Amino acid sequence: MSKVKYYYDPDTLSYRKIEPKKSRRYRNIFLFSLGSVISGMLGLILLLNTNILNTPQELSLQREAKNYELRFELLNKKMEQMEQVLANIEDRDNNIYRLYFEANPIPEEQRKAGFGGVNRYKSLEGFNNSEMIISTNKRLDIIQKQMVIQSKSLDEITKLAEEKEKLLAAIPAIQPVNNEELTRMASGFGWRSDPFTKARKMHRGMDFTAPKGTPIYATGDGVVIRADNNASGYGKHIRIDHGYGYMTLYGHLSRYNVKRRQKVKRGDLIGFVGSTGRSEAPHVHYEVWKEGQRINPINFYYGSLSAEEFENMLKFATQENQSLD
Repeated sequence: MSKVKYYYDPDTLSYRKIEPKKSRRYRNIFLFSLGSVISGMLGLILLLNTNILNTPQELSLQREAKNYELRFELLNKKMEQMEQVLANIEDRDNNIYRLYFEANPIPEEQRKAGFGGVNRYKSLEGFNNSEMIISTNKRLDIIQKQMVIQSKSLDEITKLAEEKEKLLAAIPAIQPVNNEELTRMASGFGWRSDPFTKARKMHRGMDFTAPKGTPIYATGDGVVIRADNNASGYGKHIRIDHGYGYMTLYGHLSRYNVKRRQKVKRGDLIGFVGSTGRSEAPHVHYEVWKEGQRINPINFYYGSLSAEEFENMLKFATQENQSLD
């Protein structure tokens, strides 16, 4: 109940009751209603931002959402560690492995390219944490793609390594006769005096003098393509195809220890020293062919000679003396 107010009227010398104006009453009612509405809205906002009005199910969902956010943070940290390890592997792959095997490095833009075309993450849009979920999925997809590319690269490196190992085993890298059984290195590659005509003639191999029956060894892995007496001047001879453009020839043998189409390894016994064909004394005439051209065998003994032994051989091989065939 509102208080009744009075005022003193000097004309009537009495107190008169103050009658409130209707407009003022309406204004007071409006201000009171407006204040009530504002207070109610502020209270509702406050309640909505607290857990007072949330049901147990809503509280459980909120805790679950927080838990997922934490898991996404941990997942992103693990992906960061994976990216660092992967970057290290990629660096070694490009700058060590692929460089060693003479393979082209994989471009950085190819390794870390995204996915074009259709929006792969449309189904993840429209949620409270869509941006975080989409970003994490994109990052994970790129890491998976990088791992696939790196896996394929390592498969390629493995094949290159196997091929390199086969190449190194195939290259003729030892003498056809052991040093202990070698009488002397009679003649090298180059212009020599023919033993029969005494004319100056190109000698396209090396002659190793040794007693008849001395073992002759394959100088690299390969396949015997000839073991016969059908080539002019060579007498009984063996030819081995090593692959990669290499072929070796062993001439003037007394007998064979292999036959045509037989696979041999470096160091396998293939025949014995003799003096068949156009030969002046027991020795093995040894040739190295590369892409159909005869080349100097002196550069292919790194697998059996010491530096001193190679120097001595080089000294004798470069002397322009008489060959034995």
